[in-house]
Amino acid sequence: MADRNYTVMVQAQAGSTAEGTERRYALEREALDPIGAEIVEVPAGSDEEFIEAVKDDADALIARGRFLNRDIISSLNKCVVVGLGSVGADTVDVDAATDHDIVVTNVPDVFIDEVADHTMMLLLAAHRRLLLMHQMTRDGRWREGRPYHDDIPRMWGCTIGLISFGNVARAVARRCHVFGLRVIAYDPFVGELEMTKANVEPVTSLFELLERSDFVSMHAPLNAQTHHMLSDEHFARMKTSALFINNGRGKTVDEEALIRALESKAIAGAALDVFEQEPVSTNNPLLHMDNVACTPHMASASARMGPESRRRLGRELAMVLQGRWPRSAVNPSVLSRTNLRRWQPLS
Repeated sequence: MADRNYTVMVQAQAGSTAEGTERRYALEREALDPIGAEIVEVPAGSDEEFIEAVKDDADALIARGRFLNRDIISSLNKCVVVGLGSVGADTVDVDAATDHDIVVTNVPDVFIDEVADHTMMLLLAAHRRLLLMHQMTRDGRWREGRPYHDDIPRMWGCTIGLISFGNVARAVARRCHVFGLRVIAYDPFVGELEMTKANVEPVTSLFELLERSDFVSMHAPLNAQTHHMLSDEHFARMKTSALFINNGRGKTVDEEALIRALESKAIAGAALDVFEQEPVSTNNPLLHMDNVACTPHMASASARMGPESRRRLGRELAMVLQGRWPRSAVNPSVLSRTNLRRWQPLS
């Protein structure tokens, strides 16, 4: 094993020990140990305590257990990289990291298929009213299920609107085509040719997408621009027969507005893996509606997802600590301002 030359710091879990750290981060360490990088947990009870511990010692931070805000980021004297084991970067003030030329890495392509599969599962469950049909069967209301669907169209030929057209949305589009759905998408940051090559119709107005869609699936990342991206005026534009699916980020939706839309029957139903506040309160009205299907923010979960995400996190940190561009940077504009060198994949 190499001499330890780098310190990677992370907020400590409750009751953690040095021996526990070795075990907990065994997968990340597969890439970090060979370059002499030590993972150190910080048992800080406040941002101030965390800052005091990391400001002079952290060569890298793992964004886990504590939101890395601008105060924390601006205190770092030698940190060159913040690593995320997720697609989303809402646990880091990315703008602050960018201002301080700190690279933020993520794992945007590890569990795409899992989330896309989960999206389709929720869509199908909501469309065929699975939870309500299950309850009717349990309650002996055998003859009510078929008449309930008299006004529900078959899926083939319906339109699904994808809000944002990143990796997950593209995987969802491929699955939707198999089910005979017409796919449209709104994403001002993706070129129309990229969508049309995927047999997806681009629309330049979010309102148009909402008005045309029988299903609306939210895939936008969470940032200052997308917080509460959907609110009352948006749900009012949807068809009263439409279903809303969110497997992305809960705070991209004004949850109170969604509840109002469902209660007033402005839309027909919803299927959600994410919420504004998590863990979601058991008193949340969304959990007690028979036209809403919910899962506990686990769309990405699989036997492969956890280990591969952690290994990838370790590899990305190791790449930057060794002076190389990572495979994935949330803020790629920083790379050209650093001394990091491009790497070439094996031919």
